[in-house]
Amino acid sequence: MLTNGNPAPDLELIDTDGQPWRLSDQPGAHGTLLFFTRSISCAICNHHIRDLVARRAEFDTANIGVVIVAPEDRDAVRAWKTEHGVPFTVATGPTADPHESVGLNRRLFGSWLQSGTVLIDRDGLVRHAHGATMPTNSYDKKGITAAIESMRD
Repeated sequence: MLTNGNPAPDLELIDTDGQPWRLSDQPGAHGTLLFFTRSISCAICNHHIRDLVARRAEFDTANIGVVIVAPEDRDAVRAWKTEHGVPFTVATGPTADPHESVGLNRRLFGSWLQSGTVLIDRDGLVRHAHGATMPTNSYDKKGITAAIESMRD
């Protein structure tokens, strides 16, 4: 898993419209919060995403962009985004699992993909990184809030 204070990898993803999305191409944002879902069918991950949606005004006020990263193919992710009314950018990896680029791997005999959150500031430094094999532990709401507070000018 990434560690706080270190440079984040320049993630290259594909959004649900088929457009490339790169972390380094996010000008003007105070930071970017990425939520890596274990699967779009994971009920617990979907619960965490609903909480992120409910906190949208908080993220907008702090000028934090939110991106949901899913391991499934783009067509499945696009349908899921529409069905669930997710207002954030939702992306997937162009050819490989984007989770691995931030240290979220498959655990429990290689069958459970870890999920988690990564907050990156405008300078490309990791300000918060948290992941877990069990999705119930993958969303650290208090840690995210504290990290955003520490980034305020």
